[in-house]
Amino acid sequence: MELLQSSDFWIGLLKIVWINIILSGDNAVVIALAARSLPPAQQKRAILLGSGAAVVLRIALTVVAAKLLTLPFLQVAGGLLLLWIGVQLLGDEEDGEGSGKEPGSMAAAVRTILLADLVMSLDNVIAVAAAARGNMALLVLGLAISIPLVIFGSQLMIRLMERFPIIVMLGAALIGWVGGETIVNDAALSGVVEGREWLHHAGAVAGAVIVLMIGRYLQARSAARRAGR
Repeated sequence: MELLQSSDFWIGLLKIVWINIILSGDNAVVIALAARSLPPAQQKRAILLGSGAAVVLRIALTVVAAKLLTLPFLQVAGGLLLLWIGVQLLGDEEDGEGSGKEPGSMAAAVRTILLADLVMSLDNVIAVAAAARGNMALLVLGLAISIPLVIFGSQLMIRLMERFPIIVMLGAALIGWVGGETIVNDAALSGVVEGREWLHHAGAVAGAVIVLMIGRYLQARSAARRAGR
């Protein structure tokens, strides 16, 4: 009870919620991209399962994130994983159209959400952990409050993607952008990147371009294969 009456507790809670509002935009895009091809009922389940499990992962990750970020080549591996996810999500755009989805597609969507959120949260949880100042109750409560924010954002993004297909491409490019940034920020590359701020931007742009080029190639190949049937 004393904890709830503490002004520091409420200030810290507001900080964590605000940080999650700011930093959860890219996560909402990933969730929307992964779930958009599912039937409406499965979309809601995938978003709920993916968002809830992702928050649990963030809580666990916050405890060790600072140490993980110092491991060489960890962010390189994570960034490459994000590039692969972006390519798959964009390449699947054409395949997601039409009637019917193969069994297990919701499980695949949830798996994609978890993998992407795990990588994209490495930097984010540092800010959340700093705001919590070691208060685990504050950390859990703040992240739990962020769940409906991510869910609402994901559902809004799905509706926008259905109405404006270009958003799918922009979303995949965003994942590639974050993937490129993640690779450049790896501890093993700190000596190369230090003092060369332009490399951060170059890495991000390269990631977005790679995802768009390979994703569009896969789309074109899939369309040609269907046309040849």
